Amino acid sequence: MAPPMSASAFLRALKAEGLTVVEVGDWRDHNRNHKGPWGPVHGVMIHHTVTKGSARTVDICRKGYAGLPGPLCHGVITKDGRVHLVGYGRANHAGLGDDDVLRAVIAERGLPKDNEANTDGNRHFYGFECENLGDGEDPWPSAQLEAIERAAAAVCRHHGWNERSVIGHKEWQPGKVDPRGFTMSSMRKRIGDRLN
Repeated sequence: MAPPMSASAFLRALKAEGLTVVEVGDWRDHNRNHKGPWGPVHGVMIHHTVTKGSARTVDICRKGYAGLPGPLCHGVITKDGRVHLVGYGRANHAGLGDDDVLRAVIAERGLPKDNEANTDGNRHFYGFECENLGDGEDPWPSAQLEAIERAAAAVCRHHGWNERSVIGHKEWQPGKVDPRGFTMSSMRKRIGDRLN
């Protein structure tokens, strides 16, 4: 079990991993903590946004939309490989997912099939939304994939986790398909190589 790192430590960890970070507004204090606790944290969750255009994507992830208030993640990774920090604390990104998956993430072992939605993921995961239409055709530029790898590795490095602490939304919540366009196994391999 790990308490979430401070916002300052999060920023330092991302920069130390070689990322270009954009701080958006009052990101350090923009959260959903009044809806429940954040932490203990156990992993990193990767998403795609189903949006086009970096400025619009960052704005939606910061503010949210009707029925789902922001922030919708901690960092938005745009196609140019920059990480835009939009919130810190509890964020509306993971939703309810499978407790068996959470146990596997904590144990850093292979993931079971997600077939339940009984556990609050917003409490336990750092979240990165990645700018992509999610249609399987919108490309993932190399700069963006490298930024996803570096951002996840930065969090894992801070907490002493390995690459098995990084999952896709589709591995957590039944019915989700994100991220679509690359495999989480290939991303975990990249993160593992970076951490080693």
